[in-house]
Amino acid sequence: MRIEVDPDRCAGSGMCALTDPDVFDQSDEDGTVVLLDPSPAAEHHRGARDAAHLCPAGAIRVVE
Repeated sequence: MRIEVDPDRCAGSGMCALTDPDVFDQSDEDGTVVLLDPSPAAEHHRGARDAAHLCPAGAIRVVE
């Protein structure tokens, strides 16, 4: 699994960081998504998929 994020699309809602804080964070400057781990371990795959699904701006893409 590979995760891609588009900070320009991000609305700063924080759903990703709340869903899996080991994979996603938010910028202190503007609240946009920060990808901590673009190729997370298997135990984070579900959280990454959930974060992508919950993102209101569609700023997260999961590539299987």
